[in-house]
Amino acid sequence: MISTFNIEKLTSLLRDFYTLTRIRITVFDEQFREIAAYPERRADFCEIVRSCPSAEEACARCDREAMKHAALSRGIYTYRCHAGLYEAIKPIYLNRLLLGYLFFGHVFRYDSYEEGWQAIRECCQKYDLKTSALFSASLHQPLITEETLNASASLLEAIASYLCMERLVSLKQENLPARIDNYIQEHLSEDLSSDSICEAFGIGRTRLYTIAKESYGMGIAEHIRTARIEKAKALLTGQPELPVSEIAALSGFADYNNFITLFRKMTGTTPRKYRLQ
Repeated sequence: MISTFNIEKLTSLLRDFYTLTRIRITVFDEQFREIAAYPERRADFCEIVRSCPSAEEACARCDREAMKHAALSRGIYTYRCHAGLYEAIKPIYLNRLLLGYLFFGHVFRYDSYEEGWQAIRECCQKYDLKTSALFSASLHQPLITEETLNASASLLEAIASYLCMERLVSLKQENLPARIDNYIQEHLSEDLSSDSICEAFGIGRTRLYTIAKESYGMGIAEHIRTARIEKAKALLTGQPELPVSEIAALSGFADYNNFITLFRKMTGTTPRKYRLQ
């Protein structure tokens, strides 16, 4: 684990979210290990689904895929799970370092219980589940409108930012992923490569690539490019007197044309237009 959580304050925040939305919310670390949840117990529906080994395996696989999707997009990801309920996940990033995930699930996002049960029955027919128990548990799920689901997802995104702002989650600075990220930030204008980073920390490429995927949500080369573009964006707005060519060099781009191409690809506009905007 590369982060620490203030469990007491965190649990209070999760309780407030549940009070407002009636949706169970969970916090995971960057390895998707559960840190805190409110309510602590899953809904009866999910307990019934997980009573079947193949369905429980599908739950874990569904969660992992959602985690990877959210980590790559860095935004909130709302989806229907393999059993027919709706869920949302938001990665918690501090700068470019992935600290964990906020997750809510077990949402019955249907216009009626009849519509929802038909979808759930189709999703779960391949599992060895007691249909009557699953049907009864479905009827105990509160009906959530699409508007409420979207509002809850937006609130989830705000909570992710709040966790970092209020120091409810923070880095263990002695941890290697945090040290590597700090090293990258301090040497952006230099000739950074996986080899130079490995040499600086005395580790192999395989370990570096694993750290990048698990802690930054992307490959090490992409992480460096992203950090350089973020630095260029800050210089463009913070130091308007600097020429774009100088900003490219300060951000670690030896090739000016490559900088322009990559900046446009990652932001959807040119450096000059970004500065004006």
